[in-house]
Amino acid sequence: MSNIPSAAAASVRGSFLAAIFLMATSAIGPGFITQTATFTAKLGAAFAFAILASILIDFVVQLNIWRITALTRKRASDTANEAIPGAGYLLAVLVIIGGLAFNVGNIAGAGLGFNAMIGLDPKVGGAISALMAIGIFLSKRAGLLLDRIIIFLGIGMIALTIYVAVVSNPPVGEALRQTILPDVIDFATITTIVGGTVGGYITYSGAHRLIDKGLTGPEHLAAVTRAALTGIAVTGLMRFVLFLAILGVVASGVTLDLASQTANPAGQAFGHAAGEFGIRIFGLVFWAAAITSVIGAAYTSVSFMPVFAPMTDRQRDIATVIFIAVSLAVYLAMTTPPAAILVFVGGFNGLILPIGLSIFTYIGFARSDLMGGHRYNRPLLILSAIVCALTWWMGYKSIGNIFAFIGL
Repeated sequence: MSNIPSAAAASVRGSFLAAIFLMATSAIGPGFITQTATFTAKLGAAFAFAILASILIDFVVQLNIWRITALTRKRASDTANEAIPGAGYLLAVLVIIGGLAFNVGNIAGAGLGFNAMIGLDPKVGGAISALMAIGIFLSKRAGLLLDRIIIFLGIGMIALTIYVAVVSNPPVGEALRQTILPDVIDFATITTIVGGTVGGYITYSGAHRLIDKGLTGPEHLAAVTRAALTGIAVTGLMRFVLFLAILGVVASGVTLDLASQTANPAGQAFGHAAGEFGIRIFGLVFWAAAITSVIGAAYTSVSFMPVFAPMTDRQRDIATVIFIAVSLAVYLAMTTPPAAILVFVGGFNGLILPIGLSIFTYIGFARSDLMGGHRYNRPLLILSAIVCALTWWMGYKSIGNIFAFIGL
């Protein structure tokens, strides 16, 4: 009998860990890795400030949404509908469309990762990766497989990138200085990074995983807060380590190719840092980032579907399989370069983030009834309102990417 409490505690810790890594790995996809290499090559150590800004915004967004979701005990779409009739349907449609578009880019990224690892054709590698993700959700133990694979690949990504960061010997002191006192501040870069690491489905991935695990309510609020903070820390660590790995190469005088159609600046940086082995490491890291994002995007997007009609867990798994299959079909059929797809998705996510954050900020200020009468933390709400205004400005800026993608 004495083992029951400890076993239950271990299960809860495992559930929180799974939510942490689902959020973190969703935020570090192939698009973010490519953007990091590109912006580091352009801005050098000054890019550290943009990363810090994205982490601070991430802190406010994730902490508020995780906590309010835990208090309402409902998924974001259901809570939004109760707060503002119809808002949940709008949020669900935006997240599902954005997640589908993002998954096309994620599958493309998985194919590029396979190509760097073993020279496999990207289309074939993307198809294999998508089928692997489908296999997880077809399993009768889909939830357990999802948690374990996400945690394993997340830890592996961090470990391998730390190795390359050490080998590339970056100017850490200069990077730390420019984190606080940058030589240049590029707001367009910050907008792009925030849209790709906090926007769209990413904001809700960890929060919805906790709901599925039943870890909600005031009794779990402190643990949810710690989990959100840990997830943000894990994400921030991976962002800075990846930046340092590439900065070491750029600071040594190497010029990365950013202009050609086949440019792969992150792969070039890993190759310059650790030779042929570095290219294989890049392939593995890029593939792990892509496959975890495929899983995270599909899982989170489908978690919004029950707002339209109730679904059992098994029905959600089947819907997730279909979601990945459709993403794969679009990827195999498309002629648009994956990079262009990711630009569009970044802009689209830039619009989803302020809409969702506005709804949750309103709930925190005015709808304590949806949180069981809980009076939400006012300092956090003030920060949320400030970031909300900032994300609306970023969303406005991102409209240009959407118009450019559709040719307007």
